[in-house]
Amino acid sequence: MNERITYPFAAISGQERMKLALILNIINPSISGVLIRGEKGTAKSTAVRGLAELLPVLDVIHGCPFQLAPDERGEVCAACGRQECRDRLARSEAAEVIQRRTAVVELPVGATEDRVVGTLDLEYALQHGVKRFEAGLLAAAHRGILYVDEVNLLDDHVVDVLLDSAAMSVNTIEREGISYSHPARFTLVGTMNPEEGELRPQLLDRFGLCVTVEGAREASQRVEIIERRALFEQNPEAFANQWKSESQRIAETITRAIALHPSVTVERELLFDIANCCIQVGVDGHRGDIVMLKTAKTLAAYHGRQQVQSEDIQEAAAFALPHRVRRQPMQDIASNVEQLRTAANGAGR
Repeated sequence: MNERITYPFAAISGQERMKLALILNIINPSISGVLIRGEKGTAKSTAVRGLAELLPVLDVIHGCPFQLAPDERGEVCAACGRQECRDRLARSEAAEVIQRRTAVVELPVGATEDRVVGTLDLEYALQHGVKRFEAGLLAAAHRGILYVDEVNLLDDHVVDVLLDSAAMSVNTIEREGISYSHPARFTLVGTMNPEEGELRPQLLDRFGLCVTVEGAREASQRVEIIERRALFEQNPEAFANQWKSESQRIAETITRAIALHPSVTVERELLFDIANCCIQVGVDGHRGDIVMLKTAKTLAAYHGRQQVQSEDIQEAAAFALPHRVRRQPMQDIASNVEQLRTAANGAGR
């Protein structure tokens, strides 16, 4: 059976800000995810699945519910719900390693907290004195992408859990005095239609970046979208091959940026630019400043530079601050720095 071919990320027409925000979070997951706000049918899920296809293959322990890399094997495995894993660890046997593509784990709207974080078998722990953990969606998303459609319709507590894990790269579950943790490093992508209700400001602030998307307004661009989709559905393999070189270019850019990012530096003077920008637009707290710095450094790496420049700061502001600016009731989220300043002035600053 042939593997299903995904619509190429490179072939998505327009939506450049959304695509860049996704790439930045892949390069630097510590940005803590992106919230994509916009109407239906604007290639949000298509972009996420297409981007995953461009990422390097991963070494994964065969059958591991936590998607662990070979060098992550250890304490987590001791409490794994799979007897086979625990037996192999007790015999100090090497784990079988396979390669697979980066996973995209989709969170259903009605997901419960237990489904997301996993569950501890308390009866087994009390009887045998050993923790046994049944993995949830956060374990499945480790080293991958967690895609949450209609995040604004999820229970606030579940959203809090997702954001905590995205920020700390660890999922911790506690039940009746028993605690268990496992790695949960993933790129969080949340989408929402503002017409169906907004997230509370406290939750908005926890998303690293925010972009607003809308459908194309020009007939020529809409026709281009129609034609590309029709060609893809007619012959997915031929269409993917048509975009192969551009897809490879994007993949290589991401790989280089991941390698370059740790060495990117920023002059202290530019830190004052970040702080002043956040003060001017009326951002509460300091998370906006920190995310701006992370985003600016990631942008520099994406552009192949080892030092942050002023334009990186300005571009980072448009990604990191729109959802953090104090707004009047019913006022929409801004999409650029000038709108941010206008929003701040309208809020009474």
